[in-house]
Amino acid sequence: MILSVNNITKSFGTDVILSEVSFHIEAGQKAAIVGINGAGKSTLLKIITGELAPDSGTVSIQKDASIGILTQTQNLTDENTIYDEVLSVKADILALEENIRRMEHSLKNLEGEELEQALNRYSRMNAEFENANGYAVKSEVTGVLKGLGFEDDEFAKTVSTLSGGQKTRVALAKLLLSKPDIIMLDEPTNHLDMDAIRWLEGFLGAYKGAVILVAHDRYFLDKIVSKVIEIENTKAASYDGNYTEFSKKKKMLRDALIKQYLNQQRDIKHQEAVIEKLKSFNREKSIKRAESREKQLAKVERIELPKELNAEMDIRLEPNIESGNDVLTVRGLSKGFDGVTLFQNVDFEVKKGDKVAIIGANGTGKTTLMKILNGLLEPDAGCFKLGAKVYTGYYDQEHHVLNPDKTVFEEIQDTYPDMDNTKVRNVLAAFLFTGDDVFKLIRDLSGGEKGRVSLAKLMLSDANLLFLDEPTNHLDIISKEILEQAVASYKGTVVYVSHDRYFINKTATRIMELKNNGFLCFDGTYDYYLEKRDALLKLHEEKQTDIIRQAPSSGSSTLPTSSCGDITESNSSCKGSREDWENAKKKQAETRKLENEFKKCEEAINRLETRNSEIDEEMQKPEVASSPSKLVELSNEHEKNSLELEKLMETWEELYEKLNS
Repeated sequence: MILSVNNITKSFGTDVILSEVSFHIEAGQKAAIVGINGAGKSTLLKIITGELAPDSGTVSIQKDASIGILTQTQNLTDENTIYDEVLSVKADILALEENIRRMEHSLKNLEGEELEQALNRYSRMNAEFENANGYAVKSEVTGVLKGLGFEDDEFAKTVSTLSGGQKTRVALAKLLLSKPDIIMLDEPTNHLDMDAIRWLEGFLGAYKGAVILVAHDRYFLDKIVSKVIEIENTKAASYDGNYTEFSKKKKMLRDALIKQYLNQQRDIKHQEAVIEKLKSFNREKSIKRAESREKQLAKVERIELPKELNAEMDIRLEPNIESGNDVLTVRGLSKGFDGVTLFQNVDFEVKKGDKVAIIGANGTGKTTLMKILNGLLEPDAGCFKLGAKVYTGYYDQEHHVLNPDKTVFEEIQDTYPDMDNTKVRNVLAAFLFTGDDVFKLIRDLSGGEKGRVSLAKLMLSDANLLFLDEPTNHLDIISKEILEQAVASYKGTVVYVSHDRYFINKTATRIMELKNNGFLCFDGTYDYYLEKRDALLKLHEEKQTDIIRQAPSSGSSTLPTSSCGDITESNSSCKGSREDWENAKKKQAETRKLENEFKKCEEAINRLETRNSEIDEEMQKPEVASSPSKLVELSNEHEKNSLELEKLMETWEELYEKLNS
């Protein structure tokens, strides 16, 4: 065991963040710490590294074990180049190499015993240098930098000129090359493109030390971790397996607890009915039996119905107007800035119901393409056309669609002036803005809060074609899952840019990778796309397949979007798959059928229970009590109803499980 966390408790003022949190990490183990935003994940990392002191509890680290952590702030030397800054991690090895070179120079001036002693030292230093992999230091630095997305011509850039995301990647490179016994990473994928994330997955997967990750990238977690530590309601619980296995186990435990709750509630209801029945006899013996049952019932430890986290944020995306089948047609789009071409000759089509994920390396122009399609930028060449009855809605990752000088309440009310104050507040409450939160200025909101306001505006719009630019940024895992469900069940059309591969895998019916000379297109999930990517890329580069977008002839003219005119179908267009959409429709129909059966079952149960109560009342009437034939008739009906109720309760449970599976 390399790390042990024992009963850690931490509060800030009256807010308890962590309560008796305990877990352990074995040497070489890869673990994830998950939980909603504000659960205390980053606080826990700071306690483990000693940056924060716990109110109580201890952290035990194996003797001589080293810890390295990547946080949201970096400590870098501004004057250094990227390469020199990362190379500084290997300063001890470089110093050793310099000493070896000096000794080599001095050996020629030594002789006798002095020479022999020097040769022994020289031999030991060489062995130490080789054990530290000294000959590969510079190539190792170059490999890590390239793996994290830096090009050769960027190595000479000074740290002071870098963006925040680039500085994070430099800090990550330094941490990986320092090779501590425990690597702790807080949101390491935030500033990496998909190629860099895949490289990091491979690096961490092969890393010999222990790794502790705080990340919302579930696909990333699935590839790396073998243990998940969930912080929920200040407590921690550990699960063996990756994120998907954790999610399944969590659901199984939750379903089991719900079943226990329902069974207990049924038993309690039955006992309460028996008690009420015994009391109604109004006889001393019956009343004593009722009191005895009441005492037994009072001792029962009540099971609480698990809180439904997914109910906290309520996202419902439903188009008010149905579009035509041809939603969007793009022909020959090209765009560049300052003489640098981002993309050229981009062609594709989007049909009603498509969920299209646009992916690609940083700098290929994904966000620029989204801005062009939303009329915020003019293309250098080409055109696009919206279909009949198509209304667009745009989710901008930088949230430029929000007015920073307005409050959250004003942003919604001014956009939808027909909504009264109560409705505005109800909508904002569905997106977790309650009380005085609705009067916060947009400029003062966090990235995640701005994202929720943008989603609220989108939900209220008449759009049936949604353009989403990195919609899962700044959302915690629970919120991402809620958004996934909303997008997957949306009956309109969605085109989105995302690097969240788990989100893409759950929602996309088509993947389109943006390349400099067009799109590499593929119908299906992200997982299947990865399997076929190399073969598709080869076909794309050789221009030997229908999904390759052909460049327009050299004599073609630049067409502004306003004069696109009638665009004809192209046989080479990238067409979306209908299979996933049809499957989604089928699943929705099955769900509606189950819901109807469930409702009918509940109605039948209520009807029979009401009838049995009526029978109980009738049997107490003097004229009935004095009629044996009537009593037998009512008793038989009561017994028949009770047997039917038992069957209906079993059916109710089965339907409940199916609806919640």
